[in-house]
Amino acid sequence: RPERPLLRNARQPAPGLRLGRDGGLTFKARIEKMSPEVVDSNPYSRLMALKRMGIVNDYERIRTFAIAIVGVGGVGSVTAEMLTRCGIGKLLLFDYDKVELANMNRLFFQPHQAGLSKVQAAEHTLRNINPDVLFEVHNYNITTVENFQHFMDRISNGGLQEGKPVDLVLSCVDNFEARMTINTACNELGQTWMESGVSENAVSGHIQLIIPGESACFACAPPLVVAANIDEKTLKREGVCAASLPTTMGVVAGILVQNVLKLYRNISSANTYLNYNAMQDFFPTMSMKPNPQCDDRNCRKQQEEYKKKVAALPKEEVVQEEEEIIHEDNEWGIELVSEVSEEELKNSSGPVPDLPEGITVAYTIPKKQEDSVPDVTVEDSGESLEDLMAKMKNM
Repeated sequence: RPERPLLRNARQPAPGLRLGRDGGLTFKARIEKMSPEVVDSNPYSRLMALKRMGIVNDYERIRTFAIAIVGVGGVGSVTAEMLTRCGIGKLLLFDYDKVELANMNRLFFQPHQAGLSKVQAAEHTLRNINPDVLFEVHNYNITTVENFQHFMDRISNGGLQEGKPVDLVLSCVDNFEARMTINTACNELGQTWMESGVSENAVSGHIQLIIPGESACFACAPPLVVAANIDEKTLKREGVCAASLPTTMGVVAGILVQNVLKLYRNISSANTYLNYNAMQDFFPTMSMKPNPQCDDRNCRKQQEEYKKKVAALPKEEVVQEEEEIIHEDNEWGIELVSEVSEEELKNSSGPVPDLPEGITVAYTIPKKQEDSVPDVTVEDSGESLEDLMAKMKNM
C-alpha cells in the first residue's frame, strides 16, 4: 500500500508568510495570501462573486471579523463550520464537554473523535477545511466563578487583533444557566450577541439578536424556569432525554449564520427574533424591546446609555416640498373625476385566494366577461314572410 503523504501542519506558513505570536499567520500575511479577486485560483471565488453580483460591496471584509461561539454541540459545531467555509477571520470556541458516540446524530463530529474535547475535535476538523482561519479554543465551563472572568476577558480582548473585543458572540448552548451567564457578561461589556436554541421535541427552534440597551436581553423576558428561580437540574426526568435531529440542528445553524452575514454584510436587516416551527412550516418574527424593570442592573444601565445616545443624535427636520405646477393652463379641459368605487374596483379584479398572514398578491386576473348577444328590438311591419323575401330578392 503506498505511503500516505504527510499533511503540512496548519500552523506552518507557506513560503514567504509570517507567523503571529499565537502561531497563526499574521493578519497582514493572511490578507496578502487570500486575493479578493474572483478567479478560479481563489478558494473563496464563489463567495467573492457576491461582490461582483452587487449583493454586497466588499465580502472580503468578513476576514476582519472575530466571532466567539459558546457551545460546540449540534448547533454550535455546524455554525462554526459554516463560518469557517465563509472565510471568517477568527473563531473562539468555548465548550467543556467531550465527544461521545451519542453525538454521531449530529452533522459535524465523527466516530474516531470520541473521547476528545469538543473544542479540540472541532479545531482539528475546521483547520483542515480552511487553515487560513485563526482558531482559539477553550475547554472549560463558563458558568463557574473561576472561568467567568477569563471568559469575559476573551470577549473583551480576543478580537482578530489582540486587545480588541470580538465582533459578535453566538450562544449555541442547551441550558438556561449558560445563557444567563452569557447574558450577564454581554450586558456588562455592552457586547452584541445572538442567542439560539432547539426545542425539546427536536423539530423547532429560534434565534434572537440581542443588542444591550437597544433590544430585550435574555433576562428581560426569561423563561419560566429562570423567572421562578427554579433549578433546571430538578426538571430532568429519569430515562428521558431531549430529542436531537441533525435536520433541525442544521436548519437553526443555517438561519443563525445567515443572520450573522445579514448583520455584518448589509444584505438586509437581521431579525431581532425569529422562530422556526417545523410542524406548521411557520417562521414568525417579532421585535422585543428591553424591560425597564429588568433584574439585570447592567441591562438597565445599558438602556439609559442607549437613550442618551439616541437623544444626542441630530434631529432631522422634515421639510415639506411644494408640489411643482407643471401646467398652469388647461387647454384641453381635462378634469379629475371621483375615485372608482370599491364595487367597480372589485369587479375589475379577479378572485383573491386565501393566503396566510403576511402574504399579499401583487395582482389578480380579472374575470372574463362572457360573450352575450345584445338585445335588438324590431318593430312589426305587418308584412308576411313571403312579402319580405320578395323585397330582398328585388334589392
